[in-house]
Amino acid sequence: MRNILAFSTLALVMGTASAANAECGTVTVANMNWQSGELLANVDKFVLEHGFGCEVEFIPGDTVPTITSMVEKGEPDVAGEAWVDLVPEIVKRGTEEGRIVQIGQALSDGGVQGWYIPKFIVDAHPEIKTVDDALGHPELFADPEDASKGAVFNGPQGSGGSVVGAQLFKAYAGTSKNFKLVDPGTQAGLDGALAKAYERKEGWLGYYWSPTALLGKYPMVRLEAGVPHDATEWKRCNTKADCPDPKKNAWPKDHVATLISKKLATGSNPDVVAYLSKRSWDNETVNSVMSWMTDAQAGGEDGAVYFLKEHKDLWMTWVSKDVAEKIQSAL
Repeated sequence: MRNILAFSTLALVMGTASAANAECGTVTVANMNWQSGELLANVDKFVLEHGFGCEVEFIPGDTVPTITSMVEKGEPDVAGEAWVDLVPEIVKRGTEEGRIVQIGQALSDGGVQGWYIPKFIVDAHPEIKTVDDALGHPELFADPEDASKGAVFNGPQGSGGSVVGAQLFKAYAGTSKNFKLVDPGTQAGLDGALAKAYERKEGWLGYYWSPTALLGKYPMVRLEAGVPHDATEWKRCNTKADCPDPKKNAWPKDHVATLISKKLATGSNPDVVAYLSKRSWDNETVNSVMSWMTDAQAGGEDGAVYFLKEHKDLWMTWVSKDVAEKIQSAL
């Protein structure tokens, strides 16, 4: 009799779980091919599967093909970290036609680019807050090949960061302030220069962006531009390599949103949609988790578990109490 009761209880639990899975169904999620995008996709997968009983299917993702596919084919259902400013016309068309819905900010403080200096420099020289402040101290940011000059490390060759960096170097009159614009060549070259300087506690000034694992490992401070962002001037000259008269300008913050398909937005999973609309984190959190992933040589799946264990105070605000308990039990 005890065995019959146990079997009946197990069958009831399995039936309930199957009903939950059936009710949620399959959700397709873009597994983006960069570290922060992969991490967020795996966080969503864990939450949707263990918290809401969904079956999550990953689809390989990248900004342009993923968003284009969502607009034209209705798949995938979720693009968790969508850098929508990179494809504004596609996003505009998809939104106006009701094919996609922007339901929240994946990165609460946006994607960030700019010129950075080490935090230990700021701690020692709190008066350095802007680009002009930093360029007033070439002795603090010595060129590794010529200590009589300061150095500004530009973005990798061929990147948008290298074009804008060169134009801003002209706008801020870097040469006349005894600075040299250093071409790091590749991304590895830029990373190596920053890491080497930081490990030696030497000054470093240059282009970088967030979210990245490197800024999770090495605390850096982004310099203020000293002027507001001028979108017209940015488009006219700051982003044009051959423009002769660039003006000082602030790097714009990229709008990084969560996009969902019309099918998911209008379907029978309002709780899932509510979660995705609330699910947002800042660069500091993402950087710290990616730094752990890099040091541990971990992929997105392990990174998601690490995040869910270490940042309960954050993700528990994204879901109801009963969903949070299910996620906790699965960790």
